[in-house]
Amino acid sequence: MNWDDIRIFLAIARTGQILAAARSLGLNHATVARRLTALETALGSRLFIRRTNGCDLTAEGEAMLSHAETVESAIFAARAETGRTDETLSGTVRVGAPDGFGVAFLAPRLGQLTERHPDLTIQLVPVPRSFSLSRREADIAITLERPTQGRLVARKLVDYSLALYASQAYLDGHGTPSSIADLKDHQLVGYVEDLIFTPSLNFTREIYPDWRSHFEVSSAIGQTEAVRAGAGIGILHSFIARQYPELIPVLPRATIGRSYWLVVHEDLRAIRRVGQVADFIFHQVRQANAIFAQALEGESEV
Repeated sequence: MNWDDIRIFLAIARTGQILAAARSLGLNHATVARRLTALETALGSRLFIRRTNGCDLTAEGEAMLSHAETVESAIFAARAETGRTDETLSGTVRVGAPDGFGVAFLAPRLGQLTERHPDLTIQLVPVPRSFSLSRREADIAITLERPTQGRLVARKLVDYSLALYASQAYLDGHGTPSSIADLKDHQLVGYVEDLIFTPSLNFTREIYPDWRSHFEVSSAIGQTEAVRAGAGIGILHSFIARQYPELIPVLPRATIGRSYWLVVHEDLRAIRRVGQVADFIFHQVRQANAIFAQALEGESEV
């Protein structure tokens, strides 16, 4: 068994398809299929159930995945220690982040780093989902909670607040609620509940137990745009909403506090490009700490 066979196995396990794995590796589809068959023959085990629409790991494949990732981690660590692949800041670093933080904060700033290091590619994936660092879906993840399992290293980035906002146009047409109970008479904008990927995002009922969204958007940026357009009252990230003068705080004493964490797999933190990008994000947040102030002036949490 050699590293190339393990690399092919990992690519199939992570993409779920031989064709997708071949594309990610820059290899021919038939070559990848043939190498997988050879690996299974050498091990005397069937690693995948091959279907027309993809590949599913067998029990033996699941066991192999754990060992393959250990080998992969050892290779990453060896490269980092020898410095042969990371003497300069080059290569690719993928950052997974919630869309609000990723689009509104990271996207305007990460270009500074690639401008300094032309051989560095940063892939920012700002989508409303969680990322598995152990499966190498991302090199760095921004999370809403400190991870409690896995070989992960976490640093707290910042606390931030969410609050009720509406557009001035909406308030002019529908009036301004004077109490939480008044929200029952208003159009409310919220998340698509069955697409919430972490309990930390299920915050509507922290504000109003009887919350019923009339318009549901599965991203923080989408909710902000809907509220800006007058669709109703929404619970928005204050550090985003403050950028738009047309967004007016509603019931400003009703706020929710959350935190962002920067998480890296312990096997990757020694790789210079990953460490440098993580440090850059950390320091950018610290320099801009004021925009993440826990609450608007005069606010208190519910």
